[in-house]
Amino acid sequence: MKIYTRTGDAGQTSLLGGKRVKKDHPRVETYGTVDEANSALGLAGSLCSLPFLQDIAREIQERLLVVGADLARAEGSTVPVTPVGEEDVTRLEELIDQLEVKKPKQKGFVLPGGTAAAGAFDLARTIVRRAERLCTALAREEAVNPFVLKYLNRLSDLLFVMARVDEHEAFIKQVTREVIKKMSGILENKTLALAKELAQAAEEAAQSLGVPMVMAVVDQGGNLVLVHRMDEALLASIDIAVNKAYTAVAVKLPTHQLAGLSLPGQPLYGIEATNRGRIVIFGGGYPIYQNGELIGGLGVSGGTVKQDMQVAEAALAKALGLLEGGIK
Repeated sequence: MKIYTRTGDAGQTSLLGGKRVKKDHPRVETYGTVDEANSALGLAGSLCSLPFLQDIAREIQERLLVVGADLARAEGSTVPVTPVGEEDVTRLEELIDQLEVKKPKQKGFVLPGGTAAAGAFDLARTIVRRAERLCTALAREEAVNPFVLKYLNRLSDLLFVMARVDEHEAFIKQVTREVIKKMSGILENKTLALAKELAQAAEEAAQSLGVPMVMAVVDQGGNLVLVHRMDEALLASIDIAVNKAYTAVAVKLPTHQLAGLSLPGQPLYGIEATNRGRIVIFGGGYPIYQNGELIGGLGVSGGTVKQDMQVAEAALAKALGLLEGGIK
């Protein structure tokens, strides 16, 4: 079946029931404007990222087809059409009430276009308003279902609320993203600054011993924040230092305390085989506490166990101004 019929080439079209009228007939202009509103609403729904608004938009689009059919029926036509009724108007009022609680109270006029979707909802709203005006004019000349007028009136109100809800939800998301970004940046900067200070203090202590070492700092989740390797430090010490810091956070204990606890018959026997082999049971790893809260771990490797512990404790002690209760 071809999309073109050539029946409208003379500027006429058929209403439901077969009556031929000019294409600029008030009834054609009215239902054509409803069709235009339906298209604008489809655009709004495609731009919107909120599922509940998308669902409402789709529901309204389906009912606008009924509105258009109601308006396209010629006066006196016997073609059966499901008319728009009171239940349709009530449904719109229910949706308005549900959405009103999702947006702040209106204080003055609103400039459309806060988001792309909101702009499209407002565009659909103004087209519906035009359809309502045309329908009012048509009703003075021909019979029009009174519920169509009520439906268009409520629909414009609903579309206004939908636009504001989309803007408000977008604002909330943006503020949330900015807060998370800012807080993440603050936490990251503080953790990194602390890690650098610990590494510097540990290097000074290692230099006083004349032993090149590796220092590692992890955050409270065991994620690596910093690794610092002194010249000539053993390459094997890199993984050991990182794992010492991880172990200190994972078990919330200095690693040298695990030695006794992991002996045969003790509560943590075999723990070194867990966590993909990352658990270290000899000294040099310490949890870092600030104001009584675990904020990370420090691991030092490269010397003897005693030297590693000495350097780590010296670094924590020097940073006690930042690390209240840092050594456990």
